[in-house]
Amino acid sequence: MAKESITKKASNTIVWIILLLLILGLAGFGVTNFGGSVGSIGAVGDQEIDIREYQRTLQQELRALEAETGKPASLSEAMASAGIDRRVQQRLILAAALDDEAARLGISAGDTAVRDEILSSPAFQGLDGKFDRETYRLTLEQAGMSEAEYENLLRREMARTILQNAVIGAVSAPESLREAYLGFAGERRNFTWVRLGLNDLPQPLPAPDEAQLKEYYQSHTADFTLPEMKAFTYVWVTPEMLAERIEPDEAELKQLYESRLAEYVIPERRTVERLVFPTGEEAETAMKRLESGAVGFADLVAERGLSPADITLSEVTREQLDAAGDAVFALEEPGLAGLHATPLGPAIFRVSEIFPAQETTFDEARPALETEHALQQARRRIAAFESEIEDLIAGGATLEEVAEETDLELGRIEWAEGMGDGIADYEAFRQAAKAAKAGDFPELHRLEDGGIFALRFDTMVAPRVEEFEKVRDRVIAAWETRESEKALRALAEELAPQFAEGADLAARGHTMTVEQDITRGDYIGGTPLEFLPSVFEMQKGEVKILEGFGAAFLVRLDDILPPDEERPELARIRAALDSRLRQAIAQDLFAHYVGEIQRRAGIRLNPAAINAVHAQFP
Repeated sequence: MAKESITKKASNTIVWIILLLLILGLAGFGVTNFGGSVGSIGAVGDQEIDIREYQRTLQQELRALEAETGKPASLSEAMASAGIDRRVQQRLILAAALDDEAARLGISAGDTAVRDEILSSPAFQGLDGKFDRETYRLTLEQAGMSEAEYENLLRREMARTILQNAVIGAVSAPESLREAYLGFAGERRNFTWVRLGLNDLPQPLPAPDEAQLKEYYQSHTADFTLPEMKAFTYVWVTPEMLAERIEPDEAELKQLYESRLAEYVIPERRTVERLVFPTGEEAETAMKRLESGAVGFADLVAERGLSPADITLSEVTREQLDAAGDAVFALEEPGLAGLHATPLGPAIFRVSEIFPAQETTFDEARPALETEHALQQARRRIAAFESEIEDLIAGGATLEEVAEETDLELGRIEWAEGMGDGIADYEAFRQAAKAAKAGDFPELHRLEDGGIFALRFDTMVAPRVEEFEKVRDRVIAAWETRESEKALRALAEELAPQFAEGADLAARGHTMTVEQDITRGDYIGGTPLEFLPSVFEMQKGEVKILEGFGAAFLVRLDDILPPDEERPELARIRAALDSRLRQAIAQDLFAHYVGEIQRRAGIRLNPAAINAVHAQFP
C-alpha cells in the first residue's frame, strides 16, 4: 500500500513538472492571438518588428496572391511557391532598419504632418468628400488596428520617407555616363545591302532524285522522329456531328431571324466629326470663318487644342445625332453639315464617310440561320443525354459499348504535348490527356463548343522514326531548303569581294538598297531579327553575309555616325536615360545605405514567434 502511494506521488510529481514546463514554454509567446509577453518576431537594432504587423502583412500578401492567381492559396503553399514569408520578413526588416536609423538621427514626423495626412486620405472620407471620424474608426477596426497603432505606423512611414529622400534626393547621373549611353543608343549607320533569293540564282535548283531524298532522310532521322506519346481510346460527339441530322424548323428560323434583326437590317451610318464650342457666339464666329474660307475645319480643331480622335463620332445613325441628324444625313456626299445645338453645346458637324443602309432578307440569311439553328439544337440534345452517358460509364460500360449504344463516335489517337489534330484541337481534350494515366477510370468531359468526350489511357508509345513514305513531302521540303541555302550562300560568297570594292550589283540584276542614318531602334522590313544588330557590330567597310527568310543578305557598312543632335527624339532619349540612370544609381545607393544600417544595428529574428504566426493561418 505504501509502495502504491509512493508510486502515485511520483507520478503526480512528473505530471506537474510537465505541466509546469508547458506553461512556462507557452507563456513565452502567447498561443491565442499572441496574447503573451512576446510582441515581436525580431528586431533591427533597438527597433522591434511587431508580431501583429507581420501577421497583417502576411495576410495582405496572401490576398494579393489569391487575386493574382484567381484561386485560394494556403500560407504553406504560398511559402513554398512564392516565398511569401521571406518576402514579408525582408520588407519589415527594411522598415525596421530605417526606423532604427531615423530614431538614431532624431528624425520624426510632427503631429501636424500626421494629422494632415490622415485628413487628406481618401480612405477616411465620407460621402461629402471630407474626413469622416466614424469612417476612420471603422476602417481601422476592419484592418485590425487601433487609432494609436495606425498613427504610430503612419508617423514611422513618414519618417522613413524623410530619411530616404535625404539619401537619394540629390542623386544625379554623371554626364559622362549618360552621354556614353546616349552615344550607344543614338549612334547611326549608313549601309548598303542586297537580298539574294531563289530568283537570283543563275539556274533553278534541280529536283532531287530518290537516292538524294533517302540519304537526307537517313542522315536527319531526328527531324522525322515522333516523340514519346500516349495512346488513347476515346468517344466523342460535337454539335457539328449532330447538326447534319437535324431538320430545320421554319417557325424557329424566323424567330431566330427576328432576334438577330439588328445584324441583318443595318440603317445608314456616317462617320461624323463634331466640334463643340463653349458658347453660341464662338460657334457662330467659327462657322462664318469656315464658310468664308478664312480657315479650314482642321484649323478650327487645332485652335481648340483638339485632335481628330477627340471629335470623331464613328459610324453613327440619324437617331444618335438628335436634332443634327436630319442635316447630317441630308448630305449626299462627305462635307460640312452646319452648326447645330447638342446636349454638349453648339457644335459644327462635318461628315467624313457615308455607309449606306444594308439589309439581308430572311431568304438570304436562311443558310446561316439553318446552320446556327442546327448547332443550337445539337447542343441541347447533347446536354439532354449527357447524364445518360455518365450513367453508362459509371455503370461499367466500356467506351466501345458507349459508342454502340449512343450517338458518340469511337476513336483512337496517339498524342503528345504540342500536338493538335481532330479531337486534340480542343484544349479540354489536351488537358485531360495530359493528366490521364494508367488505371484511370474514364470520365465524361465537356468540349469548348458544347460537345462531350471520354477517354481511356491505353499505353505509352516509345519514340519512333516515321516511315519515309509518310514524311516524303517534309523530306523534299527540307532537302530543298538546305540546297537553297547552300546555293544562295555560294552566290553571296561569289559576289562579296566585288561588293566590298563598291561594285554596282544592280548591273547584274540584283537590287541594291542604301540605308542612311539608321539607329539601333529602327527596323528594316524584309530582314531577319538579327540583321540590324549584326550591322551595328560591323566595322566601316566590312561586308557580311547574313541568312534568313529563305534568302541570303549581303551587307556593306559604309559609315559610322554619332547621334544626330538635330533629331527631335534625341532630347526625349536623353531625358529618359537621365531618369533611368538616376533611378538606378539611387536604388544602388539606398540599398548600400540600408545594408550598412542593418550591419551596424544587427538583425535578430525569433523563429518560435514566426512559427506561432504561421500556425494561426489555415
